[in-house]
Amino acid sequence: MDAIHEVDVEVSVVLGKAVMPIHQLLKMGRGAIIELEGSVDAPVWVFANNRLIARGDVVISGENVAVAITDVVQS
Repeated sequence: MDAIHEVDVEVSVVLGKAVMPIHQLLKMGRGAIIELEGSVDAPVWVFANNRLIARGDVVISGENVAVAITDVVQS
């Protein structure tokens, strides 16, 4: 069981997508806002090690932002 505790997994949540030229991205400073395609109610994608594993909804839990898993993706 100790071997499981030593495994690193990178988890990322994709809220939306945006396309922009690299020069515009490089000009952005701290606090810049990037508008994403999609709506506020659209589901987010949850990735583990760059592999889609689930979909979910963004929720507020106390003072934290969280993701409620709504669908587990079968591979």
